[in-house]
Amino acid sequence: MGDTNMIDNWLGLEGKVCVVTGAASGIGAAIAETLAAAGARVVLLDLNAEGVSRLSAQLNAAGATTLGLALDTADEAAVQAAAQRVQGELGPCQALINNAGLLRAAPLADVSLADWNQVLAVNLTGYLLCARSFAAHMRERGGGSIVNVASISALNPQTNSGAYSASKAGVLLMSRQMAAEWGPQGIRSNAVCPGMIRTALSAKFYEEPGFEQKRAAVTASRRIGEPVDIANVAAFLASDRAAYVNGAEILVDGGMDCMLMDLVPRPGYNQTGKAA
Repeated sequence: MGDTNMIDNWLGLEGKVCVVTGAASGIGAAIAETLAAAGARVVLLDLNAEGVSRLSAQLNAAGATTLGLALDTADEAAVQAAAQRVQGELGPCQALINNAGLLRAAPLADVSLADWNQVLAVNLTGYLLCARSFAAHMRERGGGSIVNVASISALNPQTNSGAYSASKAGVLLMSRQMAAEWGPQGIRSNAVCPGMIRTALSAKFYEEPGFEQKRAAVTASRRIGEPVDIANVAAFLASDRAAYVNGAEILVDGGMDCMLMDLVPRPGYNQTGKAA
């Protein structure tokens, strides 16, 4: 591996104000940590007040400049207030990483309307509210970057998961629409689609003997992703190194999406199910 400082400096994020939603844990926390390591001034937004305060304090103790705010990203007034505070304390937002999300498991025949609406409110409407509020900062300074964390489930239906796939599919098209409408104003909008990523929410699954090996075997890379795998892509898209990347959807799934034909039984040919 190369020099970490060289890699961080290559991104050119030092001093830039980057806002991360859903930053208290999992992928959001990894994104916040990666941006902070690159020298960005990071705003952490999350409904989990204790979690966002703890991570903000940890990053500040390590020499970073961060601001942790507890809020519901589906609350328009709260988002607008947060945007004003960020601009007042750190300056205009230069990159927004929309990541806050939730899942309410249920088959479509049974999912309650309340759960359906809540998932759409956080996973889709919340992205719009944050993008509108922080894009205003970007216009004032002549441009910026929005990174929308979607999911491989936006491209392939995740059954028995209520509105999750529908919400993430909406994120993809909304992200492209942001690129088309706001690109002329210097604002880039791109989406990242994580595959199977090991987070606190999925940790219990991997305690089952053989479970990780079975999951890893349906990826071309033969491993489960880590939050930092998503964070590295998000940091690149947030940086000016991705200046001509706009309206893109990037799969970060270890090649799981390209494994469909290998799942079709072909005696003597199939590799899926075998370890690396």
